This record gives sequence, structure tokens and C-alpha cells, in this order.
Amino acid sequence: MTDGGAPKGGLGTIRNATLLMDLLARSPHLHQLTDLAQQSGMTVPTVHRLLRSLVHAEYAVQDPTTSRYGLGPAVMRLAVHHMSGSPILSALNPFMIGLRDQLQATIGVHVLIHGEAVCIDQVEAQDRGPFRRPLHAACAWESAAGRILAAHADDEEWARVAAARPDLHGQREEWRTAPHLVYESPDPTAPDEVAVPVSAADGTVVAALTADLQPASDPQVVAAALLRTAVSGGRSIPHA
Repeated sequence: MTDGGAPKGGLGTIRNATLLMDLLARSPHLHQLTDLAQQSGMTVPTVHRLLRSLVHAEYAVQDPTTSRYGLGPAVMRLAVHHMSGSPILSALNPFMIGLRDQLQATIGVHVLIHGEAVCIDQVEAQDRGPFRRPLHAACAWESAAGRILAAHADDEEWARVAAARPDLHGQREEWRTAPHLVYESPDPTAPDEVAVPVSAADGTVVAALTADLQPASDPQVVAAALLRTAVSGGRSIPHA
């Protein structure tokens, strides 16, 4: 075995490199070599060797002033290629603006990746003016979308989410059977969120569709509109 408990050979190298990329994706934007070694459980020479390979392939960059490391442009290129061919986005994109106008709310599409609810598309409410929120990722239990997706995920993915919040472990069945969920944000400056599951043609939940919940909005009415769109769009999504 090598650093971090990874097997020897190519698979171990890939595992360690992806672990470093995951660490690089976290805040702050740039990371010190020694911090990455400590967080990954690998030695400094091993981390340095892997980072040099990632920098060469443009999956990581090194700041010339601070010598700190961050994610590279090749990651963005892969993400754009992946999303441009996403059957989920192809199915839901035609409905997003109409749904935004109907509900007068920001509409989002989310998927679950490694315990995080990742927003892969978003149409801002018209009252937000010229300012747009960037696409974002957050721990699954911190959003209505994440809770729905985690509840419908396999046991391994659910365990990953529940490990961070053991007090929510008993909520899985309730979240799985709920037609929609509302998440009340603890941040007074952030809107609450209502989410519904998006099922592919075979019935597998592959995404969540969300809307910001305005103070005067009826969650049931908002959820019903989201669900109609989720059902219409979901029919054309093959299970991947």
C-alpha cells in the first residue's frame, strides 16, 4: 500500500490524484503544498510529484508568486463538455425560462455528486437585476434538493451524507416519499428553497428541480408547478 492507503500502481496513483483535485476544489482558491499533504494523508514528496503531473496536464495550476496550487483550466473544459451533452439539461432546459416567469423565482437543476448537491443549471429571477449567483455545490443536507437526492440515492451515497449529520439519519424515508421538500435557510439573507425530484424514464431519480421560495409564495403551488415540469422533462431522460 502507498500513501493514504491506496493500492500500489496505476489505480493508486489515480486515486491519489483525484483526492488532490477534490482538495484543490475546496476553499480557499489556492492551497499550500504542506496543507495538501496533511489533508490527504500523503507525504510531501508524493503530493509534489502528483501536483507536477496535474500542472503539466493543466488539471492544476501553480501560482508563480505564492507557489500555491489550485484547479486548472482543463477541469473547466471537461465540465463544459460533460454538461453540454447532459441528457438531464437537454430535457429540462426548454422549460426553465417559462417556469421562472411563471413562478417569478430563480429556478435550479441539481444533481448529487459525492455527498454534495451540485447546481448544474440556473435561471435567475427577473427581480435580481444584472447580478447572477454562480453555480454552486453544497453539502446535501444543506438544501432541499440535496435532501431529496440523498434520500433517493443508494445506501453508500446516503451513508456518506448521513455521516456528516447523524441526527438526520432517520429522515431518509420521509424525504424519499415526500412529493416535495422545503428547506428553510438559516441565513436571513438567503431565500428558502422548495425542491421536487426529477425521475428518468425508468423511474430512477436523477436530479432535483428547485425554486427560491418567496415570502408570499405558497409552497404547495410552487411545488406543483415544479413537479409538472419535472414529469414532462423526465420522460425524455434515459437512465444513465
